[in-house]
Amino acid sequence: MKILFIGGGTGGHFYPIIAVTEALREAVRERRILPPQLYYMAPSAYNPRALFDNDIQYVSIPAGKVRRYFSLLNFTDAFKTALGCFMALLKLYSIYPDVIFSKGGYASFPVLVAARILRIPVVIHESDSRPGRVNRWSANFARRIALSYQSAAPLFGPKNQSKIAYTGNPIRPEITKPLLNGAHEFLELEQKVPVILILGGSQGAARINDVVIEALPELLNRYQILHQTGKANLPEMKSTSGIILKDHPYKYRYHPFDYLNELALRMAAGVADIIISRAGSTIFEIAAWGVPSIIIPLPESISHDQTANAFAYTRTGAGAIIEENNLHAHILAEEVDRIYMTPAIKETMKQKALAFARLDSAKTIANAILDIALEHEK
Repeated sequence: MKILFIGGGTGGHFYPIIAVTEALREAVRERRILPPQLYYMAPSAYNPRALFDNDIQYVSIPAGKVRRYFSLLNFTDAFKTALGCFMALLKLYSIYPDVIFSKGGYASFPVLVAARILRIPVVIHESDSRPGRVNRWSANFARRIALSYQSAAPLFGPKNQSKIAYTGNPIRPEITKPLLNGAHEFLELEQKVPVILILGGSQGAARINDVVIEALPELLNRYQILHQTGKANLPEMKSTSGIILKDHPYKYRYHPFDYLNELALRMAAGVADIIISRAGSTIFEIAAWGVPSIIIPLPESISHDQTANAFAYTRTGAGAIIEENNLHAHILAEEVDRIYMTPAIKETMKQKALAFARLDSAKTIANAILDIALEHEK
């Protein structure tokens, strides 16, 4: 049995794939069938160590990106996409997987074209509340469509509704388990001061960083802050905060990090009272942790997905939203105080977040993939 994974080259696409492969291994053991051969086809390996650890063979394939704005790269990338389709056809014929699991995105398009020609079954997963163009197109010939947001279902059209399942977003099991024991010592935190965790993604979020810097003098009087700034932003954040907080009595309560590895992230989640985050795939981790949150999506002009995701999540009552054009230091501080100082709001957000989380997502998708693969293998 052979299973191929494809998706755009971002963590929001890559790590759910890793979660599904881990669930596949478990499902294979439970069902007592031979382990499948796993492949990942994309323009880059993204995280070669994760592929190696999960025994996934990487297959390189070119893919061009279509930008929503005018760019000469759109013309050159059209040729790259055409080349990718040709190469995908050759490589897919060579591997000939029993099923393909697609996360969508531009990187998956050449493989999906080849899969349609070769009549290889496809399962797609849509992470956003507003489906991407590649997923909307491939839904017409996909065998199954898995969704992270129920609100995305109508956007796939009437004829595809029978294929759809609301599964939530696959998350690696270890990430869903916050750690509290030893977390204060490990992160150098005070025991009885509430904690704000700020997550801007691995690249950071410049606008959020700027507003946090402005709000620090006020927030540190009442809270301690764990701030993932992004590697490129860390030196500036340390330098600027050092100047702003030079004479502040609680300057030691600010803890900037370029990146939080898995252990540090689980510990930060274990101690966090409120999380401030963008509206990417991190939303599903926040929900699994059951932590009240303030979601600050990228503007509509940059990302249609994040704004829709943020509203879909916060409408459940699991968090609050501040749109970037309304983001100011005093508004952020007021919203933090409103949530933390109102126990009823905190408890409601916690319960709604946990209700939103679907911790069986990866297992559900893995079993659907196996069912189709076994059927195709006959």
